[in-house]
Amino acid sequence: MFVTRKLPQHLGQSGWVSMLPSRPPRPALDGAVSADIAIIGGGFAGLSAARRLSQLDPKLKVVVLEAGEIAEGATGRNSGFIIDLPHEVSSEDYGGSDSDARRHDFKVHRTAIALAQELATQKGWGKDIFDPCGKYNVALGPEGDRHVASYAKQLDKVGEPYRLLDAREIAAVTGGSSFSSAIYTPGTVIIQPAAYIRGLADSFRNPVKLYENTPALSFEREGVSWKIRTPKGSVKAGKVILANNGQAQNFGLFRGQLLHVYTYASMTEAFRPERLGGERSWAATPAFPMGTTVRRVRGDDGDRILIRSRYTYNPRMQVSEGAIERAGRVHDRKFEARFPGLKGVPMQYRWAGAMALTWNGVPAFGEIEPGIFAAIACNGVGATKATASGIAAAEAALGMDSWLVQVFRGFAAPRRLPPQPFLTIGATANLSMKEWSAGLE
Repeated sequence: MFVTRKLPQHLGQSGWVSMLPSRPPRPALDGAVSADIAIIGGGFAGLSAARRLSQLDPKLKVVVLEAGEIAEGATGRNSGFIIDLPHEVSSEDYGGSDSDARRHDFKVHRTAIALAQELATQKGWGKDIFDPCGKYNVALGPEGDRHVASYAKQLDKVGEPYRLLDAREIAAVTGGSSFSSAIYTPGTVIIQPAAYIRGLADSFRNPVKLYENTPALSFEREGVSWKIRTPKGSVKAGKVILANNGQAQNFGLFRGQLLHVYTYASMTEAFRPERLGGERSWAATPAFPMGTTVRRVRGDDGDRILIRSRYTYNPRMQVSEGAIERAGRVHDRKFEARFPGLKGVPMQYRWAGAMALTWNGVPAFGEIEPGIFAAIACNGVGATKATASGIAAAEAALGMDSWLVQVFRGFAAPRRLPPQPFLTIGATANLSMKEWSAGLE
């Protein structure tokens, strides 16, 4: 039997959720139900797994259990990038003997994009929810410029398209004069993550059933099936997909293998579009790892700027209001430095979002018990890697030996983490050093 020790907690008000109209949640599970496959977790991984299962076998009975309401957790706190190429632009990411492996990564990422694109086409979404506009990596100074130039050379080696922008050209995009250079890659999709995941959740029809506000409290072997207990009911299923990311550790799984890191974001009040030149919708990741992600979000009531930066190691999987406030002060400085013309525009929303990482950067994936399949640890690129992991878990649960399943099965096992207190000291120091190295970026 696997019993959870605690339920997820989420602090701060996500701007993505707050901008949307209210949505009545699906009813909580009340009573006993049965399914062919049960999925624990209603985020990118879990709902992508459910969609893939329904594609492969429309008659399959699938039950999805979400502890809270759809989009209220980490998924709705995401920055909204479904990337085909990595955020990081350091030269060691590409080229040399690793070129084939990197192309492998691109194909995995594009598998996630393909599922999202199919959903967007089916739902008839506009660019406010799903925008295949590409993304920018932006630099704020000479060191960042060197990283951008290095990235371009490595993309040449693997034959990926891009466009370099000088300070004037990126200013025409962002409306600000702070950025010194940028590189544009066309394959990324930017989404409104809360709207996207709500739309995915609401796309399901029988025999796929989604229960919200229904945390899994325990699961145990019962004959040839697994029985999942919830506060007011239970699910009996032949197979289970764990898609609850770091929360899997609360069931006693992957102990000593998952790093629990939180990242922070702030979003401004809506401002008049004419206050800032440039394009009204764009997305940029930083030239340096652990730098600052920036998005301009177009809305009917005006435009907003999203600033995401700051990372903390939180082994207990919870953050404080004070941590959000401290991160917010950093965001305010970064916002003012990048957009001095928007002086006086306040932040309206601030929030924290959880990530699960492994020391060696691999997912926690595979059949960990007979009939229990894990799609855990997105390692920081949640919309993309979690989607791909969910697709692979669905295929593996149906006994498929697809190309994607082979890729995920080919990853090494997550490395064991150092013991405490060395882990906390080392993780905290490492995050601080990387943020310090990013400097202005």
